[in-house]
Amino acid sequence: MARIILGADHAGLALKDALAARLRDRGWDVDDVGTETPESVDYPDFGHRVARAIASGEHTLGLLVCGSGVGMSISANRHPGVRAVVCSEPYSAQMARAHNDANVLCLGARVVGPGLAESILDAFLDSEFEGGRHARRVGKIEPE
Repeated sequence: MARIILGADHAGLALKDALAARLRDRGWDVDDVGTETPESVDYPDFGHRVARAIASGEHTLGLLVCGSGVGMSISANRHPGVRAVVCSEPYSAQMARAHNDANVLCLGARVVGPGLAESILDAFLDSEFEGGRHARRVGKIEPE
């Protein structure tokens, strides 16, 4: 069974929960690391939780949601081996997986609505890394 880890701050809570339900409907095993309430929390705490699980190999794919997606992406990308991308339309999500081997999708709940978020998530999950010339380029991302 496919597995994915999810995290969100208070701004992304409702969208994260809606996407978690969608993922479960699609047969995904969802590991939700919070937040669970609308009380104000700090996005880096959840970005780091998800990124640590990706960096350790516990999970291969992650989803993070905050107001814009940007803060989560910045936090997650601090971890070696994490390639977190903010996407606001499906094409970028598809290409991020296919050409950049992105492993964490970041969404802005204040940027995209639930229907568009589902389309972006589907494009991300339905795409696979193409390897080849892209693998060489992805290999150059980590500093020496």
